[in-house]
Amino acid sequence: MTSLLLALLLSAEPPSTKEVLAKYDAIMAPPTFKAVAQMTAHRDDGSTRGYKMAILKGVDDKMRLWFQEPAAVRGQEMLRNGENFWVYMPNLKRALRLASRDNFQGGDFNNADVLRANYTRDYEGTVKEDPKKADQWVVELKAKTPDSAYDSVKLWVTREPLGMPVHGEYYTASGKMLRSADFSEVKDFGNGLKRPAKITMRNEIATQRFSEMLWESVDVAATVGEGKFGLSDLGH
Repeated sequence: MTSLLLALLLSAEPPSTKEVLAKYDAIMAPPTFKAVAQMTAHRDDGSTRGYKMAILKGVDDKMRLWFQEPAAVRGQEMLRNGENFWVYMPNLKRALRLASRDNFQGGDFNNADVLRANYTRDYEGTVKEDPKKADQWVVELKAKTPDSAYDSVKLWVTREPLGMPVHGEYYTASGKMLRSADFSEVKDFGNGLKRPAKITMRNEIATQRFSEMLWESVDVAATVGEGKFGLSDLGH
């Protein structure tokens, strides 16, 4: 980084929290999309378990997920509609209600991390300079609702382009860090969407555990039908 560019970055006024979160949401949770992703959960004993899933996101905070691999969970689906989360169990032929902060498939992301990415709605806070990272802003956030993924968050995002996530720390109301995340492998998914293809979520309580989410494709131009987000459509 040139000294002139560094000086310009350091002299810049912080943007508003609303502006940063709007950029973050546009990158990490576009209004609608179809996607394919894989999660690998690394357990305390050194074993791993991988999951492959198809994801559909609709407007008004709707998301549906189909598990494709492994065979043990094939046919399971997850649905979020507003504040409500469900998992469809094909052996029971019914949907069970989920909590937003429960672990996602026993890994280190929680259900809200995967199915509820709307920081503009869920958080408020301040944007500050980080003297150690001149090319980034640090955003300190407090949850506006108990349905948020965490009580508080510290998020490092790039200044240019504004809002690209680099690192996150996720806390309880008492200030205890539960998780930390690194966002990497920024990829051009087409139709103007560039975002991290890989998120590594580390468990700060059980420190031998971590999970990796790899986004293989994200199609923001795909047609997304409203009928896919009804509870009665699960299993069909």
